[in-house]
Amino acid sequence: MDRERLRSLHVAVIGGGWSDEREISLESASRCHDALVEAGFTRVDTLDLAARDFMTRLVSGGYDVAFVAMHGAYGEDGCVQGLLEVLHLPYTFSGVAASAVSSEKQLAKAVFESAGIRTPRGVDVPAGTALTAEQVDELVAKLGLPLFVKPAANGSSFGITRVTEASAVNDAIATASAAGGRVLVEECVTGMEITVPVVGNDDAHALPVVEIVTGADFYDVTVKYEPSALHHVIPARLEPGVYARAQDLAVRAHRALGCRGCSRSDFIVTAEGEPVILETNTIPGMTAESLLPDSARHGGIDFPELCTRFIEYALEGSEGSC
Repeated sequence: MDRERLRSLHVAVIGGGWSDEREISLESASRCHDALVEAGFTRVDTLDLAARDFMTRLVSGGYDVAFVAMHGAYGEDGCVQGLLEVLHLPYTFSGVAASAVSSEKQLAKAVFESAGIRTPRGVDVPAGTALTAEQVDELVAKLGLPLFVKPAANGSSFGITRVTEASAVNDAIATASAAGGRVLVEECVTGMEITVPVVGNDDAHALPVVEIVTGADFYDVTVKYEPSALHHVIPARLEPGVYARAQDLAVRAHRALGCRGCSRSDFIVTAEGEPVILETNTIPGMTAESLLPDSARHGGIDFPELCTRFIEYALEGSEGSC
């Protein structure tokens, strides 16, 4: 589709919802709306999934495509994607299956491992579990200290605890359990933290690798939404071979999960130069401080152009997106 016709389409930017990441999602939606208008789109509306009139507006709005600017539960886990499939409305980013699997960290780890991508060793624990002293000792013996305890299906580092003492394991499990669902306990892999955005469908390719410098124990929710210049080094300071390897693994993860449009995979690069994948985000943040837009800018793609390409990818992949 030529750009002139593309810009005449009626676009519904969907944000908000009910997850811990509601406010971040609303900001992403606002930024994407403004970027599309700046790019020349003449009919762009923003809809809040949690609004009482959301379904009425979505169904009766005459939209040609939905731009999903949501994060966390209901928006990044396949729920809103399933709704859009039922409505036969093309939408940006990954389909139902890829969204659901990517949002469930333990399932995603199995996909990564089957694709030959190293992940941290981990143990899946039912929410609300209180381990006995013996079970805690076995866990620490297996994974070591420190370790990370996190919700198996949450984002933006909500509910994650870095545990340095065995006595803190159960409290960390309780914190992660508050998000609902299962809990993942993982070994702590040390090294350089990086993230690798990938854009495209069948032609998926990696953008510049971002090195994350925090000065904190890990890239938590506070650090994530501070000004990007404080924490992003682009391109990451890696040996050329390791840099290329990280990009290749991110594209491999994107394809193994069945992602489309874009994804962003987070890694720890060990002292030996091996990238270890932590997770893949199917709808990365789209705020002023977000990693993917920052990487794209360094790669010569400004934000209005990036959002335009996302619309193009959505229409290109609208058939059979589940």
